[in-house]
Amino acid sequence: MLVLVTYDVSVLTSDGRRRLRNIAKTCLDYGMRVQNSVFECEVDPAQFTIFKNKLMEIYNPKEDSLRFYFLGKKGRSKVEHVGAKVTLDPIRDALII
Repeated sequence: MLVLVTYDVSVLTSDGRRRLRNIAKTCLDYGMRVQNSVFECEVDPAQFTIFKNKLMEIYNPKEDSLRFYFLGKKGRSKVEHVGAKVTLDPIRDALII
């Protein structure tokens, strides 16, 4: 299933900046960055549970927020991108080495 993950992390303190880096790094382990704080993650339900638990351990509920949008198995067909910074899709786009 395709899950869109967005976050807003307070970076007023060094702890906040560390959480921001760790949340982004965790999201990169499960998906690809499509905007500064937005990731598209192709995961199965078990992977999503592990992924979400990792994020829940990192974020501070009093200062940060996380949002999960469940787009489903055909979620990629629901995405339309316009403008700069086209993101490559490693699943659908060809990789030539």
